Amino acid sequence: MPSTVQRDFDVVTFGEIMAMFVAEESGPLARVDRFTRRLAGAEFNVAVGLRRLGHSVGFITRLGTDPFGEFVLQQLEANGIDVGEVDLHANEPTGFQLKNRPGEDEDPLVVYFRSHSAARTLAPTEATAAYVRRAGHVHLTGIPLALGSGPRNLAAQAVDVARETGATVSFDPNLRPSLWPDTAEMVRAINEIAVQADWVLPGTSEGHILTGETTPAGIARWYLDRGVKVVAVKAGSRGAELFAADGTHASCPPFPVSVVDTVGAGDGFSAGFLSAALDGLPLADWVHRAGAVGALATTSRGDQEGLPDRAGLATFLEAHAPASI
Repeated sequence: MPSTVQRDFDVVTFGEIMAMFVAEESGPLARVDRFTRRLAGAEFNVAVGLRRLGHSVGFITRLGTDPFGEFVLQQLEANGIDVGEVDLHANEPTGFQLKNRPGEDEDPLVVYFRSHSAARTLAPTEATAAYVRRAGHVHLTGIPLALGSGPRNLAAQAVDVARETGATVSFDPNLRPSLWPDTAEMVRAINEIAVQADWVLPGTSEGHILTGETTPAGIARWYLDRGVKVVAVKAGSRGAELFAADGTHASCPPFPVSVVDTVGAGDGFSAGFLSAALDGLPLADWVHRAGAVGALATTSRGDQEGLPDRAGLATFLEAHAPASI
C-alpha cells in the first residue's frame, strides 16, 4: 500500500512533455493544412488523469525557452500540477510532434521532432532528489530511459530515494523501440528499473518482448518472481488482469465504449490504477478503475481530453456495473 508518511505530493513523476499538432483532416500529414495544438507525453497524461481524480502531483522536466515551452508550462499550471522542478533552458528546444487523423479501426500515426530536446538533458541533482522525497509515490515509465544516460540516471535516483523514504514506485514500460539502438539494450535497461518497482503495468505485447512470456499470467509471474508486488497486464480489447505477490488475481473485461483515439489509453489505465491504490481500495478495484479510466481516455480525440473527473468516473462505473456488462 502507499506510504502513510505525510507528503507534499501524492505522486511525483518525470518525463518529456511535447507540443502536439493533431491533424484536423484525414490523409497524409504532408498534405494536411489544419492542425489543433495540444500536448503529449505519457507521464503528463498520467499526471493530468491523477489531478482530475483529485490527487496532488509534482512533475520534473526540462523545457526550452520557446513558445512550446511556455505553452507546456501554462498547461501544467492550468491542470494544477506542481512546476517547482520544471527547468527552462535557452540552448535546447521543447520537443513537438505531428499526429494524423486515422481512419476507422486504425491507430494514429505520430511523427516526432525531439532528437535535441531540452528533456534529453534531464539528470539527477540534489534538487531532484529533494523533490522526490516530497512524494508518497513515484511513477516512472520507460520512455525517459530511452532519451539518454541523464534521464536514465534520474530514474535510478528516483527509485533510490523512494526506497529511502518508504514511497511506493510504479513502472509502465511504455516501449518505444525506435528510440533505442537495439532491442537487447531496451530490454536490459527497462527491466533493470522495472524489477525495482512495487507495481509494474505492461501491455501483453510489451510483456512478451521484455520477458519472453506469452500470457498475462506468465508475464506477471516473471516480474513477481523478481520481487515486484503487483503486476497489471493490459490486453487491449480483451481487458486487463492483475496478479499480486499475495496470490490475489483479478480481471477487468473491456468496457464498451466508442473508440475515437487509442493514444493515451495506457496512460489513463495507469492514472486509474494509481488513483485506486492511493485511495486505499482493495486490489481487485485497482484494475477495475484502471480499465474504466483507460476506456474513457479513448473516447475523445487527444491524449488527455477523455480523462474523467471523479463525478464522470462514478457515472461511468455506475452505468457499467458488472451486472450490466
